[in-house]
Amino acid sequence: MANFSDYVKTLLTKPNVRHLTRDQMDEETSQYGRVTRTGGHAYSSNVRNRSAGIAVTFGSDEVATKNLNAQQQGIADNLENTLDALSKYLDRAPLVSVTRTIGDNDDFNAKCTLLLSEQRKDNLRQGHLWTHTLREYSSESPGPDLYLVSVPEWPENDKQVLCFPDEGLTIVLGIDYVGEVKMGFLRMAMWEAKKAGMLSLHAGSKLLTAKQPDGSTGNYGMLLFGLSGTGKTTHSCHDHGLTGDGEGINILQDDIVFLGKDGSAKGTERGFFLKTEGLEADTQPLICNALDAPEALFENVMVTHDGEVDYNDLSLGGNGRAVISRSKFAPHIGESIDLPSLDEVDGLIVAFITRRMTVLPFISKLTPEQAAATFMLGESVETSAGDPTRAGESVRVVGTNPFLLGSPSDEGNWFYDFVSSNQDKVHCYLLNTGGVGEIFHRDDNGKIVVDQPVTRVAIDDMAKMIQGIARNNIEWVEDGLFGGMIPSKVEGVDLNKYDLSNFYSQEQIKEISDKLTAERKDHLKSFVGLNPNIVTALD
Repeated sequence: MANFSDYVKTLLTKPNVRHLTRDQMDEETSQYGRVTRTGGHAYSSNVRNRSAGIAVTFGSDEVATKNLNAQQQGIADNLENTLDALSKYLDRAPLVSVTRTIGDNDDFNAKCTLLLSEQRKDNLRQGHLWTHTLREYSSESPGPDLYLVSVPEWPENDKQVLCFPDEGLTIVLGIDYVGEVKMGFLRMAMWEAKKAGMLSLHAGSKLLTAKQPDGSTGNYGMLLFGLSGTGKTTHSCHDHGLTGDGEGINILQDDIVFLGKDGSAKGTERGFFLKTEGLEADTQPLICNALDAPEALFENVMVTHDGEVDYNDLSLGGNGRAVISRSKFAPHIGESIDLPSLDEVDGLIVAFITRRMTVLPFISKLTPEQAAATFMLGESVETSAGDPTRAGESVRVVGTNPFLLGSPSDEGNWFYDFVSSNQDKVHCYLLNTGGVGEIFHRDDNGKIVVDQPVTRVAIDDMAKMIQGIARNNIEWVEDGLFGGMIPSKVEGVDLNKYDLSNFYSQEQIKEISDKLTAERKDHLKSFVGLNPNIVTALD
């Protein structure tokens, strides 16, 4: 494999490769986009989600994909033929090269080189949007050096993602979705960060300044974990009503950070790749205001004939995206994209965001053991909108990080050691951005029949709960269902309307909660090498 990695680097000196700056890429690509009312550009792709089911990681036993599905096995078996055919194609195809840098610090900045086929000129969009998520290339950066080759026009029946993290190379074939390029680079960077002793997190980060009960001002770092669609970006880019004198927020990152033992978290991106489904100015004003900027770039988002962007029209699919510079969230930003260390803040709030629709509390305050268990569970729930055949089933991804390479137990043990060693400053919570009260069954054909609709938690209510965490004014009581602590009072939130007794009998509540707890315990037992304190955290 090293030979192919070396071959990719030689392409950079060949006559069929044009080297473009970001500005040149912008100029050549913008003609293929539709101009929005506010001057942004909107594009469409054929592939509209990441293609995890046809992605295979190769290399040492530590990183290689295990338990391959049938398609992945076919991809692995045919690897040599694929690389041979690809090299012959790349020798002759028109290619462009563009470079950017992940991170903005003194000691870990991945230098990224994208080689993109321009056989179809409109596919330059992949590089166009990607370059706006990262900062300019710096040859003096410490590295590591990462390479990604994308050939969107590769035959549809042979599309695949080949990842070689030990070589710093990813190959994307037959896929024109921008997210595949973005996460291809970040996946490799996360592996390099792990080797450097950091914990790579699929999490947003921010700083909160909040008035405390004694009249002082508290400065807190915050990490927000969450699978796609749980509200990670929504709350990473929300002010939580921290608008009083001396209060405020500093939005740092919305996707990937690298956590150090000192509690600092290195940021990765200068632009955000935001999910746009259902955005509303009333509840997500900072995001909507940012996306009104003429620099906004959209992918698979409905734009009407007269240039209006409609985030609620999902005709083009439910995974519409927008790329916008972090600078457009001013004044809610500072210059740095890095979360400072624990000794520079009053505390670190760690929020695991899940989305469940039955009996899970909206906030749970966790012990270090419960927090590490929550990290390992990486939990959300499948919805009828996502996969109707699996609606209501648990979705679990360690660390809510679908890009994890290496041992999952190592990740959980690292996190547990960090949290338990810093209990005076690190405080962990589970946030449920779903709702309560849902009851459904399946008919004879397996179709979902809703017997009692979910009562969703309002974004404003969840924002006030996060505000209460930052202001330290929530009143806590023991949770008799799942352990930990839950709020008995949150300023500005009517908790009575979410009381479980409004929706279920006591027998139903116990049945649902017992079933979920049993699932969780069984799942934790499946990890080899996981600290026993984590495995038994829910006992």
